[in-house]
Amino acid sequence: MNFLIKNILLITLFVPFVTAANNTDTKTLEVKQLTDNIYQHISYKHVEPWGFIGASGLIVVDGDAAYLIDTPWTTKATNQLIEWIEDRGLVLKSAIVTHFHEDASGDLPLLNDLKVNTYATSLTNQLLKLNNKEISNTEISSNELKIFNGIATVYYPGPGHTEDNIVVWLPNEKLLFGGCFVKSLRNKSLGYTGDANIGEWSNSIQRVLQRYPDIVTVVPGHGQVGDVSLLLHTQKLASSDKTSDK
Repeated sequence: MNFLIKNILLITLFVPFVTAANNTDTKTLEVKQLTDNIYQHISYKHVEPWGFIGASGLIVVDGDAAYLIDTPWTTKATNQLIEWIEDRGLVLKSAIVTHFHEDASGDLPLLNDLKVNTYATSLTNQLLKLNNKEISNTEISSNELKIFNGIATVYYPGPGHTEDNIVVWLPNEKLLFGGCFVKSLRNKSLGYTGDANIGEWSNSIQRVLQRYPDIVTVVPGHGQVGDVSLLLHTQKLASSDKTSDK
């Protein structure tokens, strides 16, 4: 279903552990249905100096299989998400992390312990090792690879938010998961740039635009889901190098 139509009828599915929406300081996990087979998971953590921040990933459903794009921020939220998946009669088959920061890869250890097939690029695993973090149990060495039984494609466009950031393309939905490589329209700056390559970020965005010209929906790592305008907005921010607090 077209994102703009689906957005009007958006169904928000709250995990039983989640508190009311207006109490964001205690919210742990939220799950939103974006299309028939794709759900957005949003986990929350207090991050200085910004306060409680939501970090997004996706659950992709194919038959009775569930696939995860980025782990929730905390182990508590990941356990809740796994319970949400199992309550719907689904089996978590594999997961991909889109960069080495905690809001994307923080719960690789739990997923590895559960024998879930976890994917990360060679560069992401190198950076995880450098930061004394656990790596994925499956490594991607190419710049583009089909995963999740062929229904998703991982693409490395070049550095941006981090040197290792990747995007995940879901062609059946024309949906791009940009992760922290893509900023929401509410962002007036690039946010945290401690590991960024600002000089190359705009060029990397351009490669995504050229690679996937029929993008309909874009999911950023933080903030509201949108369309291709999020990529153009991020490109503009990177070009103007607005790096003040988000």
